Amino acid sequence: MRASTMNKANTMMKIATTITLSASIAMAQDLTITAPPQVNPIAIVGATVHTVSGPVYEDGWVLFEDGFITGVGPAGSDRIFNATTTIIDATGKHVYPGLIGSYTQLGMREIGSVRATRDEDELGALSPEARSTVAVNPDSWLLPVARHNGVLAAGVFPTGGSIPGRAGVIQLEGWTTEDLTLEANAGLVINWPRQRPIDAWWMDQSDAEQLDEIREQMRVINDIVEQAEAYRDAGDNATTDLVLEAIVPSLPRGREEPEKQVFIQANDLDQITSAVSWATGKGMRVVLLGARDAPLAADLLKEHDVSVIALGNIGFPKRADSPYDDAYTLPARLEAAGISWCLQSGDEPAHERNLPHYAGQAVAYGLDPEAALRGITLSAAEILGVDRLIGSLEAGKHATLLVADGNIFEVTTTVERAFVQGRDIDLSNKQTELADKYREKYRQLNVNRANAPQR
Repeated sequence: MRASTMNKANTMMKIATTITLSASIAMAQDLTITAPPQVNPIAIVGATVHTVSGPVYEDGWVLFEDGFITGVGPAGSDRIFNATTTIIDATGKHVYPGLIGSYTQLGMREIGSVRATRDEDELGALSPEARSTVAVNPDSWLLPVARHNGVLAAGVFPTGGSIPGRAGVIQLEGWTTEDLTLEANAGLVINWPRQRPIDAWWMDQSDAEQLDEIREQMRVINDIVEQAEAYRDAGDNATTDLVLEAIVPSLPRGREEPEKQVFIQANDLDQITSAVSWATGKGMRVVLLGARDAPLAADLLKEHDVSVIALGNIGFPKRADSPYDDAYTLPARLEAAGISWCLQSGDEPAHERNLPHYAGQAVAYGLDPEAALRGITLSAAEILGVDRLIGSLEAGKHATLLVADGNIFEVTTTVERAFVQGRDIDLSNKQTELADKYREKYRQLNVNRANAPQR
């Protein structure tokens, strides 16, 4: 009887857990309606227009049609608005290109504590064939939260293992994963092993054991890349292998540059030196992820034209003898060193909306405002390989842009309108609905108190 009772209890617990997980997942669905394609031409006039790739127009205009920008200019310059053009008066406002979260898990991770909502990490150490964009949930409620603050596109990166897969680029508006995808394969992702043992109270491995593990991780990475090189050289004589096939675009063919770049996660100076030396030795085009010590390796990075997706600039100093503002000044130091860079938030997907504020923090610690804006728009697009589509306000690019009531770096600034490929998108989300709900609650409480009889 006891065993039977325990089995029933276990069964009921499993059912309850399943219901809870299902409810958590259901609650994480975005209920906003995707905007329809642009019908009529739209012109935004009277605003301060930040083109990023060109001048700032204090009293400028942007015209877009069928989802593409057709003209940008200052007041008084040639502009042709036909009878069907919708005019948006943005006098006193600012127009920016859509901001780009360069390194995120948006749409792949919803609730950190619920494994069923985390799709950024494949099983096993090697899964180069995995593409991050296919794991993106277009109904994630974190997408409208991010775009509410101007983040309209994002690089989505797999994590875990030595080679977790291939990164992609998405826009944050669309019915399906295919609608969201701007670039399905931005490049291979490699997590480079640390190069030194960790000497900390929590480490339960000896130095020798750690070094053996590091050597094994490097051997595994090098072996599969060498297999991919042999597979590439075999050409049509090789039996199709999807794992090796996924690595080949990041390898050179003869004297030609690789079709795709490789993103290597490395932070410490010795990690960076080792990773760059290995990858450039194989003819790869390298982008470093994190790269906290990148300014210390500036000569090496510039010699090999290595770009950096810089670790978020909010955090503690890296070393005990580092200055207190070590993290805050990283973008300014990268810019001063002449390294090609863009800024990642370094935050959880739920907080990707804070990206412009982190760029503002960099400005407060010495970075030129124009460089900061470029670091979350055009530079990010260039490094991710989608600058032909987004990142600046230029004729021929997607009409992916935002209208804000002030400087985008300021916490008090509100993004009032946003367009993704010319579609006027809904900026409401779960957080705005909760804000409205509780404002109404306290409005009613105040009315009730005012109408209550005096005692």
